[in-house]
Amino acid sequence: MRHGKKINHLSRQAPHRKAMLANMACSLIQHKRVSTTVAKAKALQKYIEPIITKSKTDSTHSRRVVFSYLKSKEAVTELFREVSTKVMERPGGYTRILKTGFRLGDNAQMCFIELVDYNENMLKDGGAKKSSSRRRRGGAKKAAETTTTEAKVEETVVEEPKKVEDVVEEPKAEEPKAAKEEDTTKEDKKEDEKKD
Repeated sequence: MRHGKKINHLSRQAPHRKAMLANMACSLIQHKRVSTTVAKAKALQKYIEPIITKSKTDSTHSRRVVFSYLKSKEAVTELFREVSTKVMERPGGYTRILKTGFRLGDNAQMCFIELVDYNENMLKDGGAKKSSSRRRRGGAKKAAETTTTEAKVEETVVEEPKKVEDVVEEPKAEEPKAAKEEDTTKEDKKEDEKKD
């Protein structure tokens, strides 16, 4: 029985699975985005996130540990030179899975797995979304109370300017009459010019 065993074997034996994940991790580091099935992407995500965390400390020991997983010098140098500097402030969650649909042959669910800090389109949109914050429901009640108190304050403030506006409206009513008189005088002048 396989009770409580969380690893996805991906229908492969251990050496094949480790080699496949190492190759996919190298491809992800070099190309920043890989198209694969959702099951493999989730397995790759669990495999590569600790490796990227390890690359944040650039020491000989951490390079050797990462090399034992990736087995590619080019991928290790790319990871420690470029990727680790870009994800230095991020406290985890270095990859993103974007589902793309189903494969034609076997109807397997396909997706992209990519490094979060290398997708420029998502970074632009993400900046606008960060301004809003999520709150618990209890916060909504407090916010409602503050808005009601603000509304009461606004009501008292709004009543005073109405009185002032009534006083101001009377001269405004006279101004259009004056403007109409000016228009009529202009029309009279034009008619006089036409007669001449």
